[in-house]
Amino acid sequence: MARVDHVVTSGTFSLDGGTWEVDNNVWIVGDDDEAVVIDAAHDADAIEAALAGRRLTAIVSTHGHDDHIDAAPALAAATGAPILLHPADLMLWERRHPGFSPDGELADGQVVTVAGTELTVLHTPGHSPGAVCLYAPDLGTVFSGDTLFSGGPGATGRSFSDFPTIIASIRERLLTLPPETVVRTGHGESTTIGAEAPHLDEWIARGH
Repeated sequence: MARVDHVVTSGTFSLDGGTWEVDNNVWIVGDDDEAVVIDAAHDADAIEAALAGRRLTAIVSTHGHDDHIDAAPALAAATGAPILLHPADLMLWERRHPGFSPDGELADGQVVTVAGTELTVLHTPGHSPGAVCLYAPDLGTVFSGDTLFSGGPGATGRSFSDFPTIIASIRERLLTLPPETVVRTGHGESTTIGAEAPHLDEWIARGH
């Protein structure tokens, strides 16, 4: 059975002419021999150190915003692991890494297996067109990227984002998961599906 490890890295997020300081959650799922990294953010050396010599089988990007992919090429070069991204976010990827393409595509329903544990790709557009979450039922967790946070949906005020779309993704793909499912987010504290589900109508009312 895989376990979940966690590194917080710091850097910037840039889009639409603005730049913001951000701390990102980098999730590492695996056992003592192999692992996958979810969102190679900011610091390839710190992420590689956290791998502690384990074989990296994939670098999975929950979406194409630069703070979630900026360290991916360096980590791939250091480990030989393929970078996976949903093709609907290629335009965001290319803004950060022109002339360098991901190695493979993510698709809804695709299963990424590591250490005998299945991570199922859930396409959850809204924060970006190609945003995905990764659901690991055996671990009782979903890695939500920037789709769902403790306290509400991810931001939709910038280019390529859409509030009704993210609400539909959360309602149909995430809030249908078991309420005890731990939501491991792209930034900030983890939460659970059960803690967030009662607030859906509030988020819609405030157009968050």
